Amino acid sequence: MDPRPLLGLCCSLLAPATSLADPSPGQAVLTDDALVAYAAAPYNKAAMMERTVDLGRHRGVPVVAEFPCSDVCPAYTVRIIHYAVPPGAPCDAAGGVTQTWQVPFGIGTREEAFCVPGPLAKSG
Repeated sequence: MDPRPLLGLCCSLLAPATSLADPSPGQAVLTDDALVAYAAAPYNKAAMMERTVDLGRHRGVPVVAEFPCSDVCPAYTVRIIHYAVPPGAPCDAAGGVTQTWQVPFGIGTREEAFCVPGPLAKSG
């Protein structure tokens, strides 16, 4: 059995939590304004449904946009932009804010915690 795919998977899972340095060559550096503009821009729910997009790095932390959908798709597709680190202490260490979002699940939604970049964090 070739161990390289497994090694790659392990490294990719560990990278967001351990690599908070400068972005890799070719990876976008995201400003606060760029994140806010992306979050405010319209998106095609059908085209983005069930996708995850690596957006780049914000303050050295990887950022992804997830587009989950459930039940009546693509109408219920939502966009969730978050750091690629777990909520809680790792999120705090990365400079993010742990927040819950309503995520489509089955015929309804469920609350799920994400590590959100500060400029996108909900107030209140």
